Order: sequence, then C-alpha cells, then structure tokens
Amino acid sequence: MVNISFLQNQGFKCAEIDQYPARSHPLNCSIFKNFFGVGMFLKIRIKMLSNLSRIVFLLPFFLIVFSLPAYAALDPEIVKQLNAETNEEKVASIKNIALLGTPEAAALLQAMADDALSFSGDTIIRMEGDRAINVATGQEIKPLPENIETLVTNNSTRRALNASLSLLKLFSPDREERIKAAKSLEASADALSMPILDQVLIKESDPEIKQIITLTRASIELKNPDPAKRLAAVKSLGESNHPDVKIKLTELTDPANEPDAGVQSAAKESLASLEKRLLVGESISRVFTGLSLGSVLLLAALGLAITYGVMGIINMAHGELLMVGAYATYVMQGIFRTHFPEYIDWYVLAAIPVAFFSAGLVGILLERTVIRWLYGRPLETLLTTWGLSLILIQSARVAFGPQNLEVANPIWLSGSIEAMSNVVLPLNRIIIIGFAFFVLALMWVLLNRTRLGLFVRAVTQNRAMAGCVGVPTARIDTVAFGLGSAIAGLGGVALSQIANVGPDMGQGYIVDAFMTVVLGGVGQLAGAVWAAMGLGIVTKLIEGVAGAVIAKIVVLAIIIAIIQKRPQGLFAIKGRFVD
Repeated sequence: MVNISFLQNQGFKCAEIDQYPARSHPLNCSIFKNFFGVGMFLKIRIKMLSNLSRIVFLLPFFLIVFSLPAYAALDPEIVKQLNAETNEEKVASIKNIALLGTPEAAALLQAMADDALSFSGDTIIRMEGDRAINVATGQEIKPLPENIETLVTNNSTRRALNASLSLLKLFSPDREERIKAAKSLEASADALSMPILDQVLIKESDPEIKQIITLTRASIELKNPDPAKRLAAVKSLGESNHPDVKIKLTELTDPANEPDAGVQSAAKESLASLEKRLLVGESISRVFTGLSLGSVLLLAALGLAITYGVMGIINMAHGELLMVGAYATYVMQGIFRTHFPEYIDWYVLAAIPVAFFSAGLVGILLERTVIRWLYGRPLETLLTTWGLSLILIQSARVAFGPQNLEVANPIWLSGSIEAMSNVVLPLNRIIIIGFAFFVLALMWVLLNRTRLGLFVRAVTQNRAMAGCVGVPTARIDTVAFGLGSAIAGLGGVALSQIANVGPDMGQGYIVDAFMTVVLGGVGQLAGAVWAAMGLGIVTKLIEGVAGAVIAKIVVLAIIIAIIQKRPQGLFAIKGRFVD
C-alpha cells in the first residue's frame, strides 16, 4: 500500500505525486504504461534498499529501457517542406534536414534520393509493405491514408540531395567513404554546409580528409562579405594542389570580381605558388606516361635488338608480331568469358604464355620459309618483311574483321592511384612498367647465364668466328628470330591493356622500336632500356608543350645528332672484330 503522506515523507513534490497512480498494488500494469510512474515507483523502492540490493533491483529496469528502439523525431514543419510548391523551399528543407546530422536525417534523405517517399496532405510517408510510416515521428499511421502520392524529385532537388548526403557521409566510420564524400563536396558545398564542415574538422583525425574539408571551407569563405575572412580563405587556398582552385584564384585577381586590394594581392601570390606546384604535378604525370610508353617500346625493341643484332635483319613485320600477341589476348578473353566466366579476371595471365608462343611460332615460320634465304641482302630483306607485314595485316582483317576490338581490363588492372590532386597513376600502366622490367630481367638471365645466350652473343659479335668454333649459326638464327618475335608478342599483351586491338596497331610502333635499337646500340640490353625510356619520356614532355607532331620531329633530330657523334649507339658492342 502506498499513500500520499508516505510519498511526501520521501521528498516528492505534489506534481510528482499526482503522476503516481495510488492504487493498492505497486506493480499494477498501469504504472508500467506511464514511464514517469515507473520512475516514481523506483525512487520509492530504491530509498528502502541497500546499495547492493539497489543494483540488483535496477538491473532488469535498465535492461528493458536500453533495449527499447530509439528514434530521434524530426521537425514536422521542416519535413513537410520536402513537398513544398517551389524548388527553393524543397532545397532549403533538404539542407536543413542535413544540418541535423542524425542517422534519421540521413535515412530520410537517402529514401528521398531512392524515390521511396510518398505524401498524404502535409505528411511525408515512407511505405514499408502495407504499412505507412510517418518519417517525421517514425510512427505508423493508422488507418492507412487513401490519397497517397509519390514524392517527385527533379534535377535541382537531386543535386541538393547528393550534396547533403555527402555532408552526412563525412561522419561515416569508413575512411574511403569519407574521402569520397569530401571530394564530392569540393564543387557543391555552400554557406549552409559550414556548421557541419566545422563539426567534421573538430572530429576528423585523418590529415588528408581534413585538408580537403579545409580547402572546401575556404572556397565557401571566398563569398563572405568580410574582407578579412576572404583574405584568410585566399591564403588557405594557396596551399592547395587542386587545379580547380586556380580558376577561383584567377577570378579574384580581377578588380571587377574582388574590390579589396589586399585580397587581390594575396590571390596573385597564392596563384603563383599554386601554378608552380601544378607544373610539378603535370611534369610527374608526363614522365610517368613517358615511362609507360617506354615500357611498350622496350618490349618491342628487345625482340628487335636480338633479331637485328644476330642476323642484321631489318624486320618491318616486327610491329605485326605485337599485333599477334594482342589478338592472342583478345582470343583468351573470349575463351574465359565463354567457358570460365568465374575466372575472367585472370585471362591476362593465361594470355601471356599463349601470346609468347603464338608470336614465337609465327616468327619461326617466317624465318624458316622466307627470311633464311635473304641473309646478307638487307635491301631485299627490308622489302620482303614489309610485304610480310601487309600479309599479316590482311590475315588479321579476314580473321577478326577490320574494326578495332576492345580488350577489357580485369579488376586488378583497373583503377588508379592518386599521388597528387593532379597526378593520377593508372594501375594498368604501373603494372605494364613492372612487367616490362620483369621481361628485361628474364632476358638478361637468358643472354648472360645460359648456353643459348652465350651462342647468341657470340654470333652477334662475330658470326664467322662463332661458326668456326662450332656454334650452329643457322639454328641460332632461327631460335633468336623466334625468341625476338615471342617477346614482341608479350608487348602485344601489354599494349592490349592500354589501347584497342586492331589490324594496324603495330604500324605505330615499328619506327620507334627501330629508333630505340639504333640509339641504344645493336644487341645491347642496357642501351635498349635507356633508349626506350629516354624516347618515351622526352616524347611525352615535348608533346605537353608543342604537340605530338613537333615532338616526333624534335626526337628524330635528337637521334640524328646522337648517331652522328656515336654511330654505334649509346652502348656500342666491345670486341676486336670490325666489319
């Protein structure tokens, strides 16, 4: 039994006493229906228990309370504006909901982005099967409204939704998701986003994300009417490496866009500093692209260096052996798609030996049937191999069609690494560079640590003397030509991952491959490496300034100048035999 005098003696106020239903049994179910009544009941009982008994007594209560689902109600006045008559009101409502920064707000905006919201009158509804949920309160609406219509979004509201969802994703525990959200906000954030950006800067510990948010905040501050804040924003943007910042700073150097002279001066200084860093980034990108081009040239030149060095054959069909390797890769892609779809991402690895042996067999066939009869006749060999290249091109057109074919990159060759804001390194090119040097290492081992390599080097330096001491020069010619052709096939595998596969794809590399061999020195691996990488880097650096045509002319002029000074190339063969 509980009476009023007992409650007053325990220190309860009259208002609290009125909330407690004074009935005969303290555990009457009506008490549990009133949460405050439960509190009154517990307060009375706790005062009559010892400390240990209090803990035991409270434990079931807290288990019940904390197991209840929590829902932070949204402001109905803000939520109903999602169905306002004007786009401006809808956008304002979206941004106001995003500023709440709660999971309920994120869920509501995501549902709107997914076209999962409806409305009935002024009430915004989310349908869950046959149940209608009021998104502002989280409560089910009973009975089910009859006039439910879909909430329609347009382009302007979707842009606001995407920006607002990006703001809320800044609080995600996933670092990659936060970085992606921060980058998407660089162009879409506005003054209404400032409170959330300030919260992110306080909570965020990742330096890369903090830098992006700081620059985004500075971009917003450029529109602030206070010159001091604009000045601080300009200085902050001067530390950026992002190309888009250059446009903003350039606009501020114009008095028509920025009336404050101090801000104009700071914008010019920040712009000069930014341009220097962007130039460094652009140079790094060009050097990397040059290394990628040099890797393909290296794979083409390695095989050509062997055939030209051993036999003195100017093989104009060497570019078509690249094509053979590329088509072998395309065929393997088709086989994996048809028969092994679950392993499609590994077709490139299977294509490497197939391309190697396919191009090698084509090379051996050409050598044994045509080229072997033309040794010592360089002009006839040049014309004959040019004719063979035309035959191979037409054969590819008959077999695969004249159009270019696409070879898709597997997942592990897709994507890129962002070294700087304006330096993005594609994974396929990084792996191609590594692959080229891997093949180079195998070639070095073959030529310097095997009996076949010893014979090849002997024939390259002095064919007549090698034949006199028992080296089978004719067999070495066949093996060397097949090996050079097989390496060209590996170059075709690499080329298929960065370019389309077509009948004419080898034509664009044969001249550069010959220039690489001549510049580096006939039969010299070190010369081939330096020449290929040098030609690739110089070509791309000049292309960035003067264009592709001027780059070709300048590179050719450089090669002519070097050959005049060093006719045997950068790395001449050392020996006592002179033709």
